[in-house]
Amino acid sequence: MDIEYTFWQMLNLCTSPKVVYQHTKYHKQTKNQWARDDPAFIVICSLLFSVSLIAYCAAFFTNNYLREEAPHSYVVEQRVEWLYAFDVHCNFFFPMFVLLYVLHYFLSPLLVAHGFIPLLLSNVLFMVAVSYYHYLNYLGYDVLPFLVRTTVFLYPIGVVLVLSPILCLSGFNPSRYFMNIYFSQRQYIS
Repeated sequence: MDIEYTFWQMLNLCTSPKVVYQHTKYHKQTKNQWARDDPAFIVICSLLFSVSLIAYCAAFFTNNYLREEAPHSYVVEQRVEWLYAFDVHCNFFFPMFVLLYVLHYFLSPLLVAHGFIPLLLSNVLFMVAVSYYHYLNYLGYDVLPFLVRTTVFLYPIGVVLVLSPILCLSGFNPSRYFMNIYFSQRQYIS
């Protein structure tokens, strides 16, 4: 999958769509096909859709299950705004992005190597990133005074802490797994 070209297309679809369709003409001339032959665009769109879906779900979940009822009639009822849920999501996504895309990129020669140390470091990096993701999610909703039981957002950290040693002992290296997905040489049959 050509991730870089896909992001270039997405950016240009927002800023100068004619350029994208000019490249579509070139694609037809070189590959004799109008449609994309790379599934990266739909994969990235699906991931971005998942991001917005998480924000919507968090807003509805917090409004329906974690909101404290107003004890007095003179208190204004408050709800989690969708835009706030999206802001919280963006806030906790960014550090995970830095850890799993930027830092991982620089450490990838070490993390994909064979041996127990690379396996352990890779699992620790992913464990820290996912745990920090959920911790920041908790902090974002815990600041709202009208929500109760926001510790529910910390529960996935327990799952991560239980799964990480199991994955280490089973020999699963998440860095090698994801690098294989990103850079495998499999040809897609259309």
